[in-house]
Amino acid sequence: MLRALQDLQIFVETARQGSLSSVARAMNLTPAATSAAIKRLEHQLAAPLFVRSTRSLRLTKEGEQYLQYCEEALKQLEQGEMLLRSGRQRLQGKLHLSLPSDLGRNLLAPLLDSFIATHPQVELKLQISDHLTNIYHQPVDLVIRYGLPPDSSLIALPLTPNNDRVLCAAPTYLARAGTPKHPQELSQHNCLCFMLADRVHDRWQFNRGEEFISVNVKGDRVADDGDMVHRWALAGCGIAYKSRLDIAADLQQGRLQQLCSDWHGEAAPLNMLLPDRRQLTPLINALRSHLLQHLGTSR
Repeated sequence: MLRALQDLQIFVETARQGSLSSVARAMNLTPAATSAAIKRLEHQLAAPLFVRSTRSLRLTKEGEQYLQYCEEALKQLEQGEMLLRSGRQRLQGKLHLSLPSDLGRNLLAPLLDSFIATHPQVELKLQISDHLTNIYHQPVDLVIRYGLPPDSSLIALPLTPNNDRVLCAAPTYLARAGTPKHPQELSQHNCLCFMLADRVHDRWQFNRGEEFISVNVKGDRVADDGDMVHRWALAGCGIAYKSRLDIAADLQQGRLQQLCSDWHGEAAPLNMLLPDRRQLTPLINALRSHLLQHLGTSR
């Protein structure tokens, strides 16, 4: 098993460097050993991985296809080893996190408290805001946000990939203003809108099977803080279009009611964002595992 793993490492490094002798020096092996490793893989796969010349090596089509699987497998093994090490070692260090306002205050903060209780040598610094965070220019280790990152170069690690947005209102509002049966009826209601980057999110989208609709809404309250919109909804001020994660406890306990439940709101996957996969330290991996474990039971 160890030799097979080393063979994969030799193959990946050879593909990157284009030279068996360079790989041999880097891995403290003989050129014959690195060459034998490639030959074992080619024999096992019954396919050539490199086109050889006197001066260089070039991946074959089969080699290019196999390389991406090998790289991913080695990454997964490395992450598994880091997680095992984190379980044997006392986690310590500082983490600077940027969290969305509603989720950060009402759901993530208690989960972070329990993480600190388990790992008392860890220190957290929280930035709680719905304003967009530039992870490259601000001193944060990771960002937790809804939706796919606008910067495709960021590493997005899913926390709740199947989360969605939900129409909801307090029983007091519905008793006063009535209950909409169809999203188009929102035009007759006071809708509580969220604003991000100076843009009011007042176009709410829904689907039912293959049917898609988009509704322009309006109301007497707009906030750039998701927690404020949540509070207005609980106070019976109007109808909100919220992440299911944000209001799961309110739905369960009857403080809010889901509306037009035969329609699905926009997808709102929750992701942990990092600028580089090399920042996946044992501490960050342990935190993600902790959040995954508890977020799955929060909905």
